[in-house]
Amino acid sequence: MTGLFILGMRFLAHWPLVLLRVAGHALGLILWALARSRRHIVLTNLRLCFPERSKADIQQLARAHFVQFAQSLLDRAWLWHAPLADVQARMNWTGTPLAFEQLATEGPKIVFAPHFVGLDAGGLALTLLASKPVAFIFVPQRSQMVDEWVSQGRQRTGNVKPYFRHEGVKQIMTGLRQGEMLHLSPDMDFGPEESLFVPFMGVTTATVPSLSRFARLGRAKVFTLITRMTPQGYEMALSEAWTQFPTKDVPADTLRMNDVLAQAIQQSPSQYYWVHKRFKTRPEGEKSVYKNAAILR
Repeated sequence: MTGLFILGMRFLAHWPLVLLRVAGHALGLILWALARSRRHIVLTNLRLCFPERSKADIQQLARAHFVQFAQSLLDRAWLWHAPLADVQARMNWTGTPLAFEQLATEGPKIVFAPHFVGLDAGGLALTLLASKPVAFIFVPQRSQMVDEWVSQGRQRTGNVKPYFRHEGVKQIMTGLRQGEMLHLSPDMDFGPEESLFVPFMGVTTATVPSLSRFARLGRAKVFTLITRMTPQGYEMALSEAWTQFPTKDVPADTLRMNDVLAQAIQQSPSQYYWVHKRFKTRPEGEKSVYKNAAILR
């Protein structure tokens, strides 16, 4: 089954983008109808992060997310299998001239790239833009065949230096101190052992403080890269290097990261990765928001 899926993706790589997006729209509506548990997670996340929105607005936002999630999944077909010239034609970078000048200078850099549906597109675009290999932290997939396919797709440009989360951070820090550029996506719930509890969109959230710690220990400049899906492909918005970061206050730095992310989400709320249990880890004594939240129908 996995092999057939990969063959199918290679076939879809040659479809016009408009047809592929139509297919993704249909797939998203099917997933919305059938993936009941994931629908509950998405609705719960949105209800917590947008308490001011009506039930109808939350439903509409959640449905749009399923559509864009599915479209981004099918987009891996051309991102990983179409000619690179076609891929580049569908990529549009935005940002100030200073941002790109800073990114091109020598020295360690961390690119904070949150989990929007276009994350893989932005990572690939960054490897095409960078003059030397970009470091990524990979988490193995459950299926070996899928893991190999994803790994090959994410490294297709050859301008990638892979690290693996289970190997620890020593190699990552060594690379940073040698002037590497690290693509970092720490906006996931990795459990209480690795996290601090700081607010995110009004919710006390277990948040990995790696952006602050890596930047301090690696003496690295920090940039934000937000990738958004567009009708033409993807848009990558690069920020200028953060000022007065990191500080000695790790919780404050981590809160700043969450605030930057929240501002980006407000601009395209349906494109954030809401299918993840972002609020799974709760402060001691708090009940699970997923087990106890009422399903919005």
